Amino acid sequence: MLAGVVLDALFADPRRGHPVALFGTAAAALEKRTYGDARAAGVVHVAVCVGSVALLGTAASRVRDPLARGVVSAAATWSVLGGTTLGREGAAMASFLEAGDLAGARGRLSHLCGRDPSRLEPPELARATVESIAENTSDAVVAPLLWGAVAGVPGLLVYRAVNTLDAMVGHRNARYERFGWAAARLDDVANAVPARITGVLSALGAPLVSGSAGRALAVLRRDGHRHPSPNSGRCEAAFAGALDVTLGGVNVYGNRVEHRPEMGDGPKPSVPDIRRSVRLARAVGFAAAGLAVLAALRG
Repeated sequence: MLAGVVLDALFADPRRGHPVALFGTAAAALEKRTYGDARAAGVVHVAVCVGSVALLGTAASRVRDPLARGVVSAAATWSVLGGTTLGREGAAMASFLEAGDLAGARGRLSHLCGRDPSRLEPPELARATVESIAENTSDAVVAPLLWGAVAGVPGLLVYRAVNTLDAMVGHRNARYERFGWAAARLDDVANAVPARITGVLSALGAPLVSGSAGRALAVLRRDGHRHPSPNSGRCEAAFAGALDVTLGGVNVYGNRVEHRPEMGDGPKPSVPDIRRSVRLARAVGFAAAGLAVLAALRG
């Protein structure tokens, strides 16, 4: 697992042939056969996709040679982590905004989240970036590491499959309201513990970004449950407290408008807060790697 963390730090996500992208392609092809406007159809879709990955992970984990088993574990860890790429995307957004390139920043936002960037000004782009970094620090770093510690290679791969399916079909719209229900609920369960650990680690890391751990923990306790997502709110509230900013507000996704509760006590994020959030996310990732390795050793 440590080797996989190092590989992610050095090389980030591969540009071509990424296993997660290949899984997404296969899941999209399967959806053409399994789709139906019913929860039962979504359950079948999730069962086939996740079950196949679980079988693959179980087979890979049964390699007998210790060196080969280590290589498989490192490769699996690298394939499911996204922390370095997340940090690079945050840094790229900061660079566009620091250079005054609003068009470039708006075009880059799709690499981080699905909000409509066409009318967003720098403060709202900064807020969207900080919120995405907070949420994805759990989804792309902490959660896969902890599931790897608990269940080895199958845990790593199954978690990433669940999270990817949620991103693909776990939407509240006409097509996926019922079909995506199973993927969304399974993702909520898989992220319940990791998101809360992410929140605590983010709060404890506040001094690294000139924040207060006590204040961050207070904001986490007070505001973490106010978000529509049972998990994302813990991460965003902790980041808001650690960075001493206020997150939440109106988000536009195509034709859909969401009014998110505000979290935190400080001003709205500004461009410099993006790089602070990247530093905090990196620290949380390294702390989570340490916790995962300790848990795996004890296991």
